[in-house]
Amino acid sequence: MPAATRARWVLAGATSVALVASGCSSSGGGGGGSSDASKTFSYQSSEPQNPLQPANANETGGGRIIQNLFKGLVDYNPSNAQLRMQVADAIDTSDSQTYNVTLKSGWTFHDGTPVQSQSFVDAWNWGATSTNNQINSSWFSDIEGYKDVHPDSGQPTATKMSGLTVVDATHFTIKLSGKVSYFEYKLGYIAFSPLPSGFFNDPAGYGQKPVGNGPYQFVSWDHNQQVVTKTFANYQGVDKPKNGGVVFKMYNTAEAAYADLQSNNLDVMDQVPPSALATYKSDLGDRAIDSPQGAIQNLGFTLYQPEWAPPEKALVRQGISMAIDRDTITKTVLQGSRAPASAWVADGVQGYKAGQCGEFCTFNPDKAKQLIAQGGGVPNNKLTITYNADGGHKEWVDAVCNSIRQSTGVECVGDPKPDFKTARAAITGHQIDGMFRTGWVQDYPLNANFLADVYRTGAASNDFGYSNPQFDQLATQADQAPSVADSVTGYQAAEAVLPGGMPAIPLWYYRTNSGYSTNVHNVTFDSFGNPAWTQVEVNG
Repeated sequence: MPAATRARWVLAGATSVALVASGCSSSGGGGGGSSDASKTFSYQSSEPQNPLQPANANETGGGRIIQNLFKGLVDYNPSNAQLRMQVADAIDTSDSQTYNVTLKSGWTFHDGTPVQSQSFVDAWNWGATSTNNQINSSWFSDIEGYKDVHPDSGQPTATKMSGLTVVDATHFTIKLSGKVSYFEYKLGYIAFSPLPSGFFNDPAGYGQKPVGNGPYQFVSWDHNQQVVTKTFANYQGVDKPKNGGVVFKMYNTAEAAYADLQSNNLDVMDQVPPSALATYKSDLGDRAIDSPQGAIQNLGFTLYQPEWAPPEKALVRQGISMAIDRDTITKTVLQGSRAPASAWVADGVQGYKAGQCGEFCTFNPDKAKQLIAQGGGVPNNKLTITYNADGGHKEWVDAVCNSIRQSTGVECVGDPKPDFKTARAAITGHQIDGMFRTGWVQDYPLNANFLADVYRTGAASNDFGYSNPQFDQLATQADQAPSVADSVTGYQAAEAVLPGGMPAIPLWYYRTNSGYSTNVHNVTFDSFGNPAWTQVEVNG
């Protein structure tokens, strides 16, 4: 999910938030009519990288499951991406630094215990504390007292952030260390979910058998096979399920998932594989989906490695970017389903500004060779691109390597990992060499999500080891801007710093190219690349 969900790293190869483009299916049809609200539907997924703990997922495999098992203070309306209240009845602030939260009454966890102010405060304190090793801990860094529970080095000096105060069962306050005008939008991310009191007695156990408060309740997890959920009868959210639950089915290849979709053994896809992009609309008819998505495909660099760390290697990275023929690859290999990227923020997201990459996202083989030579060349004159083989990426990775090789003479090969979990573990564990595929889909529909949560020093999803004081300073200034619109403009200034260091190469912007079986109808996708889960109807 920042990801994301999504911060979210995405499996397969978004002054108004309402301006974000929303997604929809081509028709929402597929044999609609009578529905059976007791029936489940299946969704193409991948094995979660980590236990199912809300602060421990920043990839789609775990993030999409967690977002259905848990529900936070707010989320986003799938029809228009507008912020909407869920567990929160109101979130008020007069200064963009202290936020007063009022909860709705009647919410319970799946074990029947009430969702109260303490449920949020305890969950956030636990997720932020460094000794709990939660991958999304930096999402809480805006809150006053974060450094006490998560110091830059050494052991924490506290287990509670001073900025969180429980007033009573339905009221608590959030005080930030500085102003963040868009903080309310960040609260829709899964890391800010509440946790039941029993979790803290056995976090590992709850990670395998989570107890949430979302529309769906955990049933079982057959690792590397499927996660089964069922509708939670006492769900109090505004998006009550019209089905009996979701079965998240794990696939080793997108081709296998597509074959199952065509034979009605899978109900809803994540993304069709590149091999099917030319035919899926004719294959599926009015069950084919082609809708906007706030997501981008990048190639990242391992800047923490000595051979990529020297400042002059930025020239090499710029040259590699200019050696990639985005136009041809998106038109041929990707069948026009993607648009070449010219910035690090996805098209359609509030704050997107085309051309931020400058000349470095323009195909120019001569300039590419010149820059690579000026930077001292590619280490060992060979590039390796690590990617997950279950996401339908081989075709475009091979095409990118061919473009680099033909343009510069630098050898380039793909390094496929068997699945998304394995690839993410290698990336976050710094166990790869040189380059890796990164795909980012919005967690909240502002450009800050694509920038601060990925490129800021120490950010949860900064897998590059990138650190630039100028970028960090501009990001902080953007956070402290007096309005969301001013924050958006401030982050555009921060984004303009990235071409100088080129920690990642923007490739292209996503669309949701998907489809569904004849078993379901009313399938629509939002700009986060997710189906409107609770609105899917299973044919009776």
